[in-house]
Amino acid sequence: ELEQPREKKHGDWSTNLALLISSNLSLPARKIAETIVSRMESKDYLEKVEIAGPGFINFRISSKWFLTYLNELYQKEKNRARVKKKGNKGRIQIEFVSANPVGPMHVGHGRWAAVGDSLARILEAVGYRTEREFYLNDYGNQMRSFGLSVACRYQQIFGRKAELPPDGYAGHYIVEIAQRIVEHAGDKYLDLSLEEQAEIFLKIAGKEVVEKMKQVLASMGVQFDSWFSESWLHSSGYLSETLDNLQKNNLTYKKDGAIWLKTKRFGDDKDRVLIRENGQPTYFAADVAYHRHKVERGFDKLVNIWGADHHGYVARVKAAMSAIGANPNNLEIIIGQLVNLYSNGQLVKMSKRTGEMITLEELLEEVGPDPVRYFFLMRSTDTALDFDIELAKSQTNENPVYYVQYAHARICSILRLAKNSNQEFDTSQADLNLLHHQAEMELVKKLCQWEAVLNKAAEKRAPHLLTKYAQELASSFHFFYHKCRVISDDKALSQARLALCQITKVVIEEVLSLIGVSSPEKM
Repeated sequence: ELEQPREKKHGDWSTNLALLISSNLSLPARKIAETIVSRMESKDYLEKVEIAGPGFINFRISSKWFLTYLNELYQKEKNRARVKKKGNKGRIQIEFVSANPVGPMHVGHGRWAAVGDSLARILEAVGYRTEREFYLNDYGNQMRSFGLSVACRYQQIFGRKAELPPDGYAGHYIVEIAQRIVEHAGDKYLDLSLEEQAEIFLKIAGKEVVEKMKQVLASMGVQFDSWFSESWLHSSGYLSETLDNLQKNNLTYKKDGAIWLKTKRFGDDKDRVLIRENGQPTYFAADVAYHRHKVERGFDKLVNIWGADHHGYVARVKAAMSAIGANPNNLEIIIGQLVNLYSNGQLVKMSKRTGEMITLEELLEEVGPDPVRYFFLMRSTDTALDFDIELAKSQTNENPVYYVQYAHARICSILRLAKNSNQEFDTSQADLNLLHHQAEMELVKKLCQWEAVLNKAAEKRAPHLLTKYAQELASSFHFFYHKCRVISDDKALSQARLALCQITKVVIEEVLSLIGVSSPEKM
């Protein structure tokens, strides 16, 4: 492995090669390391190669190389060449959030909204064309129960006796939807049967819920290119056509009155039911048809972001990809873990406003979109996230998003001061080779990591690497600011340090933009 050591004393890069091959060669690892180092050719970019511990080989990169790279990055960022380049690496569809349209989105949906949208931005930045899709689970018993729940509340407003179905939705938002129907239509539907009311109200309420979802997501900077309806798969006949194709290819069979798909043939632990005994298709049947439709749209890669409760679906949907004749490796499934909300050290589960779950909308209203998006991206998706509401609202250096944004605002302040000073600074003429102070070089090295971090975040589908890098970059800048006076009587050095500030500003802006967070110029 070639990696960047955590401790600076171990150099800029380190490899464990000698330790890995020592047993095969029956030689001490340190002896192997000495042999490798003794036969290495000298390189301009290498300042020093050292052997450490039992046989690690540590490399120190020359300051000249870092400054040369920084200058190239500065020219590119100044012209925005890389940021504006057109996609050429293929098309990727990212499906995320996909909440059931039966009520408000919870904070877990917000995490997947932040992850999915930021991942799309990252992939676009490295050259892919992306499409963001929201899959509406708007078919089946859950939707019927939703319509019946609204109908019951509608009846109750007029004093009629009506009980929610056993699987009904009891949230206060159902009452609010029913009240809005009364305000708009009065008792127009009162004498219809409960089933007739449910069918009508499902269309009204379903549309209202989806519009609310779009509004809340837009408030945190998330826009979808397409909203795909599950009910369309049924009404259009596409699902039936998909099942017919599977049957023609001898991939289904009947057992116990149901129709099964031979998913075990493609790596699943057992076969799965497509059509129940009562003739109704399963949710899995819709999943098969939906992924067939995705494949037919010609994407090079499909990325699904699912909650932790969908972990058991991975193998069967991968098997479905094979069954429809697609490459299962073209489907990537990211399983995310839960979000725990904390306030003043206490776990928060219920909304003070309604006594029910805290919705994503409430969190956005209380904390603001920037901290919400940043905090949702601070951990890897396979790790549960503890969201500290009070910390997210605070304006202190302990708040990570404030800390990064403040670094950007501080740079803007420095650049304004330089512009208004008596000296005429021209950063385009800056000599970056004048930068050699330890604090300057730490910032230079951190900036030189940016493109590698971006590419790794895209490759690993890991937006959290950007929040980590933003923290480190802001820390390096604040350290530089406290150790080095940017504007001084030394004009040449001032221009070099102003150029360093300028490139730091641009990189911070790009990092924050890719995670959907603003870059304020004043705080």
